[in-house]
Amino acid sequence: MKAMILAAGRGERMRPLTDHTPKPLLRAGPLRLIEYHLRALAAIDVRDIVINHAHLGAQIENVLGTGAQYGVRIQYSPEVDALETGGGIFRALPMLGDAPFIVINGDVWTDFPVAHLTAPLQGLAHLVLVDNPPHNPRGDFALVESRVIAEGAMRLTFSGIGVYHPTLFAACKPGRFPLAPLLRAAMAQGLVSGEHYRGRWTDVGTPERLQELNAELT
Repeated sequence: MKAMILAAGRGERMRPLTDHTPKPLLRAGPLRLIEYHLRALAAIDVRDIVINHAHLGAQIENVLGTGAQYGVRIQYSPEVDALETGGGIFRALPMLGDAPFIVINGDVWTDFPVAHLTAPLQGLAHLVLVDNPPHNPRGDFALVESRVIAEGAMRLTFSGIGVYHPTLFAACKPGRFPLAPLLRAAMAQGLVSGEHYRGRWTDVGTPERLQELNAELT
């Protein structure tokens, strides 16, 4: 199984920290944010990883290199201008192959057991949902048993961790576009499964959240 780590965002809310450092390379405790994902994937024998980048992307390549130091093999998908989540994944599909693949946002921190993501995919996508944080109180999607739906009484937040089948992107064209509309269309067909993770998860979107996480991990 292959994986993709999304690392192309500009990180506007993290300024001034991201003026000179890509957000996935910011440190939280002993490691850079993206290094936690690389280690977690290597631990479950997911060795082939694609990383997209745009803002200060050369730094990401210089720091992570081929991935050998983490026990993985990294390919890069550079974007002149960030293509959003959907466009970034679509651009990287030739490197991800024909089988379902894992995608993780490079700016989240979690202790989620990524081995769960290697289970056979039922449908076009599998999403990890978490309790709604203060900055997203209304949530994103609802979970009914093991199916994710677009609307529902008990909405949860999408963690930025999921598994996707390449067929999800079959009707897409190159360019900048979000992922959410594709997911909602698949949900309408009952093709998105999910799980509710109640463990530790942080969307490291602001300097304050990074500072809190750093204090927790140090």
